[in-house]
Amino acid sequence: MGSLQQCLRPPLHLVQSGTSTATASYCRFYSIARILERTEARANNKIVSSEHSHQIRLETLKGSGRELYPRFPHDATQRMSCKSFLKGYNYLAPSETVEGKELSLQGSKLAFIDLTQGTDCVQALCNQATITEFAPASQQFSGASLMQFRTLFRQIRRGDLFSIKGKPHRTERGQLSILVTELPQLISPCLHDLPTDLQNKEFRIRNRHVDLQVNRRAADTLRLRSSIICEIRNFLWSYGYSEVQTPILANTAGGAVARAFATTAVEFADRHIELRTAPEIWLKRLVLGGFEKIFELGPCFRNEGIDKTHNPEFTTCEFYAAYKGLRGLITTTERLLTRLATTTNELIKGPLKSLPPCEIDFARPFRRLDFIKELESAMNYKFPDLAHENSEAEVTKMFKQRQIRLPEHRTLPTLLDRLSAEYLEPLCQGPTWIVHHPECLAPLSKSFVDPETQQRVSARAELFVGGKELVNTYEEENSPFEQRRKFQQQAKYRDEDSGKGTEIDESYLEALEWGLPPTGGWGCGIDRLVMLLSGTDRINDVLPFGNLRNVVSLGSVRRDTAGSVEASP
Repeated sequence: MGSLQQCLRPPLHLVQSGTSTATASYCRFYSIARILERTEARANNKIVSSEHSHQIRLETLKGSGRELYPRFPHDATQRMSCKSFLKGYNYLAPSETVEGKELSLQGSKLAFIDLTQGTDCVQALCNQATITEFAPASQQFSGASLMQFRTLFRQIRRGDLFSIKGKPHRTERGQLSILVTELPQLISPCLHDLPTDLQNKEFRIRNRHVDLQVNRRAADTLRLRSSIICEIRNFLWSYGYSEVQTPILANTAGGAVARAFATTAVEFADRHIELRTAPEIWLKRLVLGGFEKIFELGPCFRNEGIDKTHNPEFTTCEFYAAYKGLRGLITTTERLLTRLATTTNELIKGPLKSLPPCEIDFARPFRRLDFIKELESAMNYKFPDLAHENSEAEVTKMFKQRQIRLPEHRTLPTLLDRLSAEYLEPLCQGPTWIVHHPECLAPLSKSFVDPETQQRVSARAELFVGGKELVNTYEEENSPFEQRRKFQQQAKYRDEDSGKGTEIDESYLEALEWGLPPTGGWGCGIDRLVMLLSGTDRINDVLPFGNLRNVVSLGSVRRDTAGSVEASP
């Protein structure tokens, strides 16, 4: 059953006309969808009805004599989604029913209902004169009385879940509809007043189930996220990659230079366990094991701050390919992003119309900037040998001379990162590669001496769009000796940052001794990618339940003394 979105047509209403009726043969239609009707917009934090209104609604439903939460009748031969119905009966001509027979709609009692399921909406036409009702006592269907008809439709509320049975029909105006033949069955009532508009961002994220029902764009963003992930999988599968899953909990986080979440386990009460910051080390172990093309889509965790573009829990995609160099990684990335942009715009023109079109020009090839050469040109400054032990002091001196704000934790990598953010990233509004970073910024990457700058640089490329990093890719270091040296340097920077000792991953170094083929590695943050393609500027909006702060606050939603549901600050 699809998720609820906004009502796309006028709400429930009654129409009285003549008394003539007509009959026709029909095939049965069975769809589950939410029935929507207009209510007064309520956009404040107390969205749901008062206790008095809530109680009256509940008593009315209980007094109807109907089961409020019946078991769903699983009949696969009769069930059809709104999307399948619209597609399957699109051939009907105006005033035509299935098998070409016509049905008059001039009944004495009519009600029009809009059924919304996902992004699809179907109009249901209810005529009391032709609707039947199932009688449990006789186990037979008989005509629905006027009282039954009125009672049911007076009880319908915006957000109620119903089952509708009827026959496909296209109206004289061309509207593909359902002529209801049995009294609609309430599947699950909405006991609160569902608002028609929500603008309070904090309330929306704390009541996501309501937000997704009311705000079409919020739901369409999540649908686009699902389509993007599916497209990435299909792209990688088409190139022969195998999807794998690697551990999230381990003795060390591994991978990226980031502060990890620490925990313990019942089985190892005396051991320190960390949540992974990246799956990189595990994936390269699989390459060592003979899996030459692999990828993983899954969560990672970094115990760092929360802002508009960062969340401690996030989703990444990483792939690794043996015998693939930096040039091939860049080409693959450009092909993938061009395909994703095309797919996104096709969806926005189709079912996801609430989203703005993606106007980023992903025409290949993307622009490229050399890290050190571009910085030296922009700053009119010649870097010292960055591999020398005094380089951090020299770069710090330059910061002070030029009155550039120093990072909170001062190490050579953080200093260079600050310069990149200050001088290079603002130049990357369109898709732009920053290539050949200093070796200290990529401890897991192969490195070489740049013939122009004579600096040790990494075989690495970062893709920026709109001034934000989107992709990180490089040739993997496969020498256990060079990797040990780089791990030791990385541990030194981590120790300076955290003030405590950092262990080197000896088991990974031992694994490298078995021979890692020349390998290209690639990583992309899915959350930021969805933000870019959906035109969203907050990471909250592309996560089903918002960032960590929002998720932790979900438990504070309470019912106040007046009976309304309220989100605590």
